[in-house]
Amino acid sequence: MEGMEHLSPATRLFVDLFGTKAGTNVLYLSLVILSIIVYNLGFARKLSVLKNVVIYISLALGCLVLTILAIQLPVVESLLVAAFILGVYKIRLHQQKRLEAGSEQSL
Repeated sequence: MEGMEHLSPATRLFVDLFGTKAGTNVLYLSLVILSIIVYNLGFARKLSVLKNVVIYISLALGCLVLTILAIQLPVVESLLVAAFILGVYKIRLHQQKRLEAGSEQSL
């Protein structure tokens, strides 16, 4: 399409696949989902249900601003990289804890 050179790659993909309005909605939804994943992998603590609801509502509202930024900046791609890195970190941390627990039992 003409005039889409200034859009980020993810925005261009969503607009090409779904059209302008639906593409923006899919962009917002993907930002919310990726933000929740990154939050849970990197920053989440055991909280009460009400506090979790407040956090997720705040994330959803913050993603409105991120959607505006994601039109020209690679926000979706950045969240994908952050989710990947935090996922690898969590896997390695889990393996390390399991290895340490196994070595303590053998002593």
